[in-house]
Amino acid sequence: MIQIFLVTALLVIPAAILILIGDQVDPVEDAKRISRKNARASDDRTQLRLRLEELGRGGDREYEDFRIRQYGYCAGSAAIGFAFFTAISASLFLGFVASMFFGTAIYLLIDRQLTQDVKKRRELIEAEFPAIVEMLTLAIAAGETPMSAMVRIAHSADGALSKEFAIVIAGVRSGAPLHEALDSMGRRVKSVMIRRFVDALVTATLRGAPLVEVLSRHAVEARGNQRNRVMGAAGKAEISMMIPVVFLILPISILFALWPSLANLNLFAS
Repeated sequence: MIQIFLVTALLVIPAAILILIGDQVDPVEDAKRISRKNARASDDRTQLRLRLEELGRGGDREYEDFRIRQYGYCAGSAAIGFAFFTAISASLFLGFVASMFFGTAIYLLIDRQLTQDVKKRRELIEAEFPAIVEMLTLAIAAGETPMSAMVRIAHSADGALSKEFAIVIAGVRSGAPLHEALDSMGRRVKSVMIRRFVDALVTATLRGAPLVEVLSRHAVEARGNQRNRVMGAAGKAEISMMIPVVFLILPISILFALWPSLANLNLFAS
């Protein structure tokens, strides 16, 4: 009975507080203000801002929204776990342990999902990189400047890397030098391939080296890396396909081959 009263109080007390202060202030707006303030002041020990920046959501508003969603889901799952396990087990200790477990699990799952999104976007950029470099090489070889070639790619291509070029173009149009905008792109995209390409492009731009040779070399290297990545993925897929063959199809085939003999031996023995 005490556990039922505790669960009821867990749900009723927040509603009563909102009703009492509802006449003085707007509870929804006040809750949003407090949550955003706490999210802004939260520690960033997991490099959340860097991962959101790599996804193109590096602003303070996006960081606050992610933290509010993360903490909200954690608090909600912890409250549900506490109420459910306290009600079915009549033990406050078990309810507390369940709330801690569910809250921590949801927190880690949301953080892991963000990491997976960053990894997928990075792989998508590296997959688009050879084609984008070849387009950039052809445009510059045709007589266009690096800036105009990037504008053409940003307008004609559709992908994550073309969006990064669009960010570079916006930075240059806002007053930043081209090499600084490219360097920001290299630091924003945590990819060794993109970092090497940006460093080579910035060095060639500052020193006046021929860009066509630099880009052609990087295009050949990018195609080689893409070929190696495809071969590695094919090798992993081949190993994954062998698992059902070895552990499922092969034992069933052996069983069908031996079953008549075993049946005959049992018949003779009987």
